[in-house]
Amino acid sequence: MDNNHIKIIGIGDNGTESLLPQYLNWILECEVLIGGERHLEFFPDYQGEKVVIKGGLSSLVERLQTDSRSTVVLASGDPLFYGIGGYLAKKCKVEIYPHASSIQLAFARMGDSWQDAYITSVHGRSIKGLAQRIDGKEKVALLTDKDNSPSEIAKYLLSFGMTEYEAFVGENLGSSAEKTGWYSLEDMLDQPFAELNVVVLKRKGPSPVWPLGISDEEFAQRKPDKGLITKKEVRVLSIAQLSLKPDSVMWDIGTCTGSVAIEAAKIAREGAVYAIEKNEGDLENCKANMQKFRADLTVLLGKAPEGLDQFPDPDAVFLGGTGGEMGELLHICCTRLKPDGRIVLNAATIENLYEAMQAFSREGFSTDVILAQVSRSKPILNMTRFEGLNPIYIITAKRLEEDKK
Repeated sequence: MDNNHIKIIGIGDNGTESLLPQYLNWILECEVLIGGERHLEFFPDYQGEKVVIKGGLSSLVERLQTDSRSTVVLASGDPLFYGIGGYLAKKCKVEIYPHASSIQLAFARMGDSWQDAYITSVHGRSIKGLAQRIDGKEKVALLTDKDNSPSEIAKYLLSFGMTEYEAFVGENLGSSAEKTGWYSLEDMLDQPFAELNVVVLKRKGPSPVWPLGISDEEFAQRKPDKGLITKKEVRVLSIAQLSLKPDSVMWDIGTCTGSVAIEAAKIAREGAVYAIEKNEGDLENCKANMQKFRADLTVLLGKAPEGLDQFPDPDAVFLGGTGGEMGELLHICCTRLKPDGRIVLNAATIENLYEAMQAFSREGFSTDVILAQVSRSKPILNMTRFEGLNPIYIITAKRLEEDKK
């Protein structure tokens, strides 16, 4: 071993056969060998101290920082690809020697390039939100786990109608038990798969395209029309005022059809959208719209502010209206809002406009107001007339200290 006493070495599922001779020498000569149980089993004749990685990594970091003995940490594939390499490198002085990642091996077996693939992981994390993240992408590579197996992924994607994808599954890649194959999502539903696998989705047909400003008629909504959907023109203006980023966390309070939340989720694809609605029928319409437009929101039946404690702090909050208790509701929103966040409230009456502005002022927030007066064309005989929609006040609130920056 050289002067740097900590080396992180990537290893394949075929164990010692995946290692360069120099890497194997470093492992056999080190005083401490650290890794998962499966990794350590590849070295039954190792003479030094073996340490199994279990639970959190804080104790491992403490050990590496205080132990001066020569140490090798084993990691699957590339330690810097959803592995422990990046975390340990921030805490300790290490050298990293990668092996091919499982994603690399999968694309190699497919005979396909992977620099243009969207890569994400559902290994040890929720599948929630995957639909809007991958919708419309040509190639998607997924790291899986026991719970988010290929079969569960197929079930999830089919619930959003993503039948334009077929899947390549690579099992035990690089080992003697390696198995690969192409599957339709329907075929993948009932197939048994090895626990160690990766899934690559490839689009074989067009995906539906829903640009910003989806027509009101496309949404499932309560009939007859009672004006409970945020109209397209007001919706687009309100979403613009929210200043959403790709990783934003947003609340939609009183989501109704989910129109604002769904369009927001397509902007904040890497973030998350949380919606609450007090009317059970409207919430069912929202869920139907989520499936149609491939937006995997977290939705809750209830009357805000009850239930908001279940949501993480937001970067943006949208209120399509309030059913009373505006002061308490806005206090919670203002208190929970992250720095540089925005709250956008739609008000249909001057009384609600006044009450909202007073409430925001008490909370130390400044407000900007847009009065949206929109008319849509309507045919009349062989001519065209215009019919006005209800005027809406779009109130945008932010913390006063942000104005002084």
